[in-house]
Amino acid sequence: MRTLLILLCFSSVLVFAQETSKVHILTYNGVINPVATDVIHSAIQQTEEEGGECLIIELDTPGGLMKSMQEIVKDILSSPVPVVVYVAPSGSRSGSAGVFITYAAHVAAMAPGTNIGAAHPVNLQAAADTSETMMEKITNDAVAFIRSIAEKRGRNEDWAEKSVRESASIPASEALELKVIDCMVPSLDSLLSWLDGREYEVLEGKKTLKTRNAIKISIELSWRLKLLNVISDPNIAYILLLIGIYGIFFELYNPGSILPGVVGGISLILAFYALHTLPVNYAGLLLILFSIILFVAEIKIPSYGMLTVGGVVSLVLGSIMLFKDSMPFIQVSWKVILFATVITTIFFLFAIGLGIRAQRRKPVTGQEGLIGEIGEAAGDFVKGKGQVSVHGEIWEAFSQEKIKKGDPIQVVSIENLKIIIKKVT
Repeated sequence: MRTLLILLCFSSVLVFAQETSKVHILTYNGVINPVATDVIHSAIQQTEEEGGECLIIELDTPGGLMKSMQEIVKDILSSPVPVVVYVAPSGSRSGSAGVFITYAAHVAAMAPGTNIGAAHPVNLQAAADTSETMMEKITNDAVAFIRSIAEKRGRNEDWAEKSVRESASIPASEALELKVIDCMVPSLDSLLSWLDGREYEVLEGKKTLKTRNAIKISIELSWRLKLLNVISDPNIAYILLLIGIYGIFFELYNPGSILPGVVGGISLILAFYALHTLPVNYAGLLLILFSIILFVAEIKIPSYGMLTVGGVVSLVLGSIMLFKDSMPFIQVSWKVILFATVITTIFFLFAIGLGIRAQRRKPVTGQEGLIGEIGEAAGDFVKGKGQVSVHGEIWEAFSQEKIKKGDPIQVVSIENLKIIIKKVT
């Protein structure tokens, strides 16, 4: 009986020890940008600190920025723990910059119904020089980079080059046949079973994975990274930029409103951060600012609509040119551009226009409201001094003209509760 209890306890300890192995899982769905760099870097650190067997990145991306991708590849190649890139679920893709990241992983896996490819660098570095020679240099650099990664991981170098030069794209089944990836599995559990017992070389040496009964630990993005990821979207950055401009202009034309200035300032700061993470074309940004100047000028200078037309054209062109990258996921949506153009035109022609006209409107109350009003002399003026009746009120008045009782007069100005008048002929 005692022997049986000892065996049971020993078995329980073995099972518990086996189940205490941990696998960290990061799900990333979106564009490869500086936020993605921070997310993956911190995920690798967390996996190492918590003693995880490996980090599995469930990836679904259309691609992104070359600089961000290079930082992620560096982190993966120098990772102290094995990094597994799993393109999943079905319907996902690893496109453009995602191809480089998938190739750099210790294990490249895909779910059925996914695809990989189209890694041609379409001005991903946002270079000012977009000539054929410059693009050829960028392409050759990208080819050399991905071939070196493929050589290190023992994957298909020729297809990697084809993906960059010809934007080749293939489904998961073909990627497995061409040795672009290591395995094709339908689920995360299947991937953990496939990984169990396999050995991979990391920064500090070789590591044998124990993942069959590993505890799955999901890595959640912090609220800060979630916020930065949202505002890094080109459409959100564009909207924040316009809201910031609206708020600042409204505060300048209505000092003391406070709320528009606060909202505008916060929006501009967030927009500037987002623009810092994106390949901004400053010509497009200047065109947007120029369009705002034209709208304001239309309010102050009658141009029979010419300045408004110029503002609309400048805003549309600036919005289209705002980001250098020609890839659709780093461009402002046409729907957003049209909506923003209409709202901006209405805002400046009506909202701010009404505010400026209200400021220019002649006062109708108080002392200032008397200027220009017509009254009559309440008595004869002596040495330029006398009394007048305006709006049924008697005022002390001064005039350099000879005025008699009953003469019609007009108020010219007011000084120290005494009005300056002139005789009306």
